[in-house]
Amino acid sequence: MNRTNAIRNLLLSLLLAASAFAAPAYAQVSVNINVGPPALQYEVVPTLQPGYVWAPGYWGWNGDRHIWVRGRSIVQREGYSWAPDRWDQRNSSYYRTAGHWEDDNGYKPVKMKKEKKYKDHHDNGKHKGDKHEG
Repeated sequence: MNRTNAIRNLLLSLLLAASAFAAPAYAQVSVNINVGPPALQYEVVPTLQPGYVWAPGYWGWNGDRHIWVRGRSIVQREGYSWAPDRWDQRNSSYYRTAGHWEDDNGYKPVKMKKEKKYKDHHDNGKHKGDKHEG
């Protein structure tokens, strides 16, 4: 490799690295290829802890072939629903849209009732098992 190519490659690498940092966090990269993804693989969805949702697996592209990316649990965002990764065909090309959060128009916050603390008046403040002196 001659010196000119080495400098060109270094400058290109620096430019690509700088553009990655300058892009907003919500920007999405569009990938289009001429090879459609295989059928989705079946995954067993585990029992999720409260406050988590399942992001299903999808076919990613590694530059020369499709690779399966396993599903995962992610923290739920209140008022949003998860739109999974997908491939769309337009003419002879396939375009991947990365999974993302979307506004959940039907979302209604859950209001928790406060538990009332009360005293049982039938035993005059004494509990079962207490001995009464008389």
